[in-house]
Amino acid sequence: MTATFKHVSYLWNEATAASMAGDEVALLIYRSNLLGADLRLTNYGGGNTSCKALAKDPLTGEEKEVMWVKGSGGDIGTLTRSGLAALYVDRLRSLTGVYKGIAHEDEMVELFNHCIYDLASKAPSIDTPLHGFLPFKHIDHLHPDAAIAIAAAKDGKKITHELFGGKIGWVEWQRPGFDLGLKLKKCLDENPGIRGIMLGSHGLFTWGNTAYESYVNTLEVIETCAEYLQQNYGRKGAVFGGPAINSLPKEERLQQAAALAPILRGLCSGHTRMIGHFTDDDRVLEFINSHDLGRLAPLGTSCPDHFLRTKISPLVLKLSSQENLSDTPAIREKLIPAFEAYRNLYADYYTTCKHENSPAMRDANPVVILYPGVGMFTFAKDKQTARVAAEFYINAINVMKGAEAVSEYTSLPRQEAFNIEYWLLEEAKLQRMPKPKPLTGKIALVTGSAGGIGKAIAQKFASEGACIILSDNDEGRLKAAAADFSKKFGSDTFTTTLLDVTAADQVSKAFATGTLYFGGIDIVVNNAGLSISKPMDEHTEKDWDLLYDVLVKGQFMITQAGVKIMRQQGLGGDVLNIVSKNALVSGPNNAGYGSAKAAQLHLSRLTAAELGADKIRVNAINPDAVIADSKIWAGAWAEGRAKAYGVNVEDLPAYYAKRTLLNEIILPEDIANACFALVGGLLNKSTGNVLNVDGGVAMAFVR
Repeated sequence: MTATFKHVSYLWNEATAASMAGDEVALLIYRSNLLGADLRLTNYGGGNTSCKALAKDPLTGEEKEVMWVKGSGGDIGTLTRSGLAALYVDRLRSLTGVYKGIAHEDEMVELFNHCIYDLASKAPSIDTPLHGFLPFKHIDHLHPDAAIAIAAAKDGKKITHELFGGKIGWVEWQRPGFDLGLKLKKCLDENPGIRGIMLGSHGLFTWGNTAYESYVNTLEVIETCAEYLQQNYGRKGAVFGGPAINSLPKEERLQQAAALAPILRGLCSGHTRMIGHFTDDDRVLEFINSHDLGRLAPLGTSCPDHFLRTKISPLVLKLSSQENLSDTPAIREKLIPAFEAYRNLYADYYTTCKHENSPAMRDANPVVILYPGVGMFTFAKDKQTARVAAEFYINAINVMKGAEAVSEYTSLPRQEAFNIEYWLLEEAKLQRMPKPKPLTGKIALVTGSAGGIGKAIAQKFASEGACIILSDNDEGRLKAAAADFSKKFGSDTFTTTLLDVTAADQVSKAFATGTLYFGGIDIVVNNAGLSISKPMDEHTEKDWDLLYDVLVKGQFMITQAGVKIMRQQGLGGDVLNIVSKNALVSGPNNAGYGSAKAAQLHLSRLTAAELGADKIRVNAINPDAVIADSKIWAGAWAEGRAKAYGVNVEDLPAYYAKRTLLNEIILPEDIANACFALVGGLLNKSTGNVLNVDGGVAMAFVR
């Protein structure tokens, strides 16, 4: 069976499926996850699947037909039982008796709740009746690029009929809802024996009497569409009219993207602070470098799931791929008119298409930005949304490529697009979303964040919504931290970079990694450090230089590089310097470390004074005796401090706690909480401060 398919992935495992025999819901979830694993079949969050089976009515004990269908806002690739809505089929179909016509379409959604079988159900989606009015036990509704390419072609209906010999029905574009469900049933009634229905400009419905039959039928229909497109590529000439320009070499593309991303992020963030994503996928480059870019890009997308994620059309930059991006004011001067024109175009689209009860206009900035010769940027409220927007626009590119190969690409009329984008039910879904966390939309680079204080800060910031650039000079420790972060927060929350803060090339690379992955930087935490505790006569020049290179020069270089990006964005920012109680307190065997920490503290004051005009705040944290998970305390430093104080190494935590006013042991999490207090939103008008987190050491009081 696997050899049958060239354009889709056959993933069905008979042994796995056999273990679920008799459990139709388990088989539904299994089938859904397999379909969702192949982005050629459907996009993230797009499409829905269902099954119908008999279940015992908890009130009467009678066997009733129940439909399980993907609930609102779910994703079939990650679907679980908790993501399903379960409804009585007879009750759902009985709603036809109270349906008052398409003008009252939205009223039907609330009535779905009266059909619920499982009270723990996910909220039923607007597509529920599309499954409910069809008689088949298992149904798949997907958004495959190959099928939508035909559905969005000017001759889509004719091509569908000829390609499948009348075995796939056709329903013209209509917004999903109760009435579309009735039209699907009508299409089936008029065309008995069909194996699926193509929805104009939208997607595909396929089915079967078992989960396996539905799965294979779905793959076969999509395979047929994909093979048809494959055979037609080049028939009308070069794809997208052939290349108008050539791409830069890979390394140069990434350099240009990293340099431009902060400027674009700043221009996109006037309404909401955005997180970016960049891709130079071959499919993107083929499109953005083509002769047909100027004709096709303004048309926008066809499938409603696409433009809900990407806006109606992208912004195409009029920059040379080899543009000198080092002069930020000059580049902004070139880009600002393009952004203003895009916002005006979007405002005109809203004003022209809005209804009396339409929600207020949303952010008018572009989501998708195309840079010919370089790649595609997408910007959204968080990394996942930005990444998924890129995936959706690649889907749209695939659709345009296929439609142009067999006919002519057609997008949805602007009014139809608006009716989807500003649908009151869609607005209600947006209003139900949880409020953003305090650091949502913020990007933080934390040096020395593979363990100890740095890792605790990174984890705290990530838990509060921030995107994190983990950095450390210990590759093994960095990999371990990345594995931990991946489990706790997912891959869209962080990226990593090997970083020696004293090496200028690594500093530049670290920030380029951040701008390429997230679009910019908002928070810099200078945490990387080391400690050397020796009497003055034992202190070497090498010791001295190492301390000052890492603690002072490193802090300066990281701050300098971060501030450059913050200025490019024009969004302000935060610099947090993890200093020490030793910056203020004189102690034995501590000349090099203590004086370097004092230099760090004064450097914090100096940069705070200089950067205020840029709305960049600089504050310092003074910890003391943070021993847990610290590399500093794993070596000679602990022995040196124990010797200086006349105690054993294992007694140091208790010794340090006893000398504080609060008699408390200080943990990495305590420093992380202090950092969050400074950047979490409540102290936005505070800069140049020193916050002690030492349990109370009177000698370390600033004043």
